[in-house]
Amino acid sequence: MIPDAWVSAVRSLVAATAFFCLEAKALPVQESTELEVFEDPAPPKVLEIDLGAAADAADNEEVTFRAPPRPLSADAITEDWPHFLGPRFNCTSSETRLLKDWSKEGPAIVWEMRRGQSYSSPVFVGDRLVYFHRIGDEEVVECLEAGTGKRFWRHGSPTTYRDAFGYNNGPRASPVIDGDFVYVLGAQGVLRCIHLGSGALCWRRELMKEFSISQDFFGIASTPLLWKDFVVVNLGAPGGPCAAAFDKHSGKMVWGAGRQWGASCASPIPAMLGGRERLLLFAGGKSRPPVGGLLCLDPASGRVDFEFSWRSKSFESVNAATPVVIGDTVFISASYDTGSALLKVLPEGGQELVWTSKDIGLHFNTPVFIDGHFYGPDGRNEPDTTLACWDASTGEVKWRTTLEWEETFERGGKSITRAIPAARCSLLLADGACLCLGEMGHLLWLDLSPQGCEETARCWLFAAGETWTPPIVHKGLLYICQNARDLLGRSEPRLLCYDLRGQ
Repeated sequence: MIPDAWVSAVRSLVAATAFFCLEAKALPVQESTELEVFEDPAPPKVLEIDLGAAADAADNEEVTFRAPPRPLSADAITEDWPHFLGPRFNCTSSETRLLKDWSKEGPAIVWEMRRGQSYSSPVFVGDRLVYFHRIGDEEVVECLEAGTGKRFWRHGSPTTYRDAFGYNNGPRASPVIDGDFVYVLGAQGVLRCIHLGSGALCWRRELMKEFSISQDFFGIASTPLLWKDFVVVNLGAPGGPCAAAFDKHSGKMVWGAGRQWGASCASPIPAMLGGRERLLLFAGGKSRPPVGGLLCLDPASGRVDFEFSWRSKSFESVNAATPVVIGDTVFISASYDTGSALLKVLPEGGQELVWTSKDIGLHFNTPVFIDGHFYGPDGRNEPDTTLACWDASTGEVKWRTTLEWEETFERGGKSITRAIPAARCSLLLADGACLCLGEMGHLLWLDLSPQGCEETARCWLFAAGETWTPPIVHKGLLYICQNARDLLGRSEPRLLCYDLRGQ
């Protein structure tokens, strides 16, 4: 049951991480045609493994299987989810025939797994689910059977990470599945390549140690990008490189790029802009003076196309929201009194500024794009965050709404009613609607338009804070990460699989 001071304690915790900020503004854009050269300080040793080996699924003592899901509809569309934010890097799923209504308790649970500390998202290819979390003093990568939670293999690596602000000490970045291999980047910069079939380690690098990188505010949180034969990392080494690409087979550095910005919490993404392949990295972490912004690169060589400065003037802040690409434009946003900007990337190189706005500032969430408009949680933390809609072409805010509900629960034999917010919610477009996961454990279906927000289904899955990991739908099953203890049911952190299969 929730203590009397539960809501106020949550608000005090998030408010403790808020800092007074100076006004942010767009600084001069820097363009470069020179190819920077960085030496690899410590090429790793590639271990010999049996590429044909495959582990069998075995019972998982941490998993409780509840009930089998409904069969998939015969004409349901499904797709894999091999990396953070999905196959298109924009929180959209092509899955169809999803359940659009449910009881007060929500969709039925298929299975749940007791898990360690983490903010990482699971990823999926075929029948395999890969999850990254911390158990004791190890960062553990687990490969599970997605529909049952049975375990194929488990691989651990030691860690001593401690969060400076009191958040959990688990990994932040999500795994990436690429063909026969899995790549993970831990909170202390340990980059691992693991064989998907067997769980055998192929190579390993300690990037913070090798590149003399000090711990950022919240550890390394950016998910690597797999682009062709490269593993691209938001590195942020002092004096450069800001971004680095490593050969996915050998782990050796292929190129480095940028010298002025530290690592952010945002993940690099690929894009086709102006008829050319580009790589976008929204950099900027712990630095004095506080600097950062959008880095646009040639992914094959690391050559810098342009750098666009955009970051809060507060030292105690980090760029964290991953850019969103719409046509030949790129949307970036940051909290701490920074705001948002839309850039048009030019075919001949460089960019032109379309608009900036102080009216919208996303903390770490990625907005979704529907028919010319963005939708996302504007605000730094729970007391000041609203779900907003803004015009993608102008930045004009169309509406704001506070997602908050009166919930009733029992405490000390008494019935208590409190207002529980969704605040920094995560959005996922799927099957013609928008799934919304609130940071206190609410799950909703929303119909979003420039005219407003309509709630079509809602439930409260658990009363646990820090529900910041986006929801994922794979083969009609919904996967949710409960990152903290449930203050009503007292359940510990869990990875939950729900039946979202409709007709």
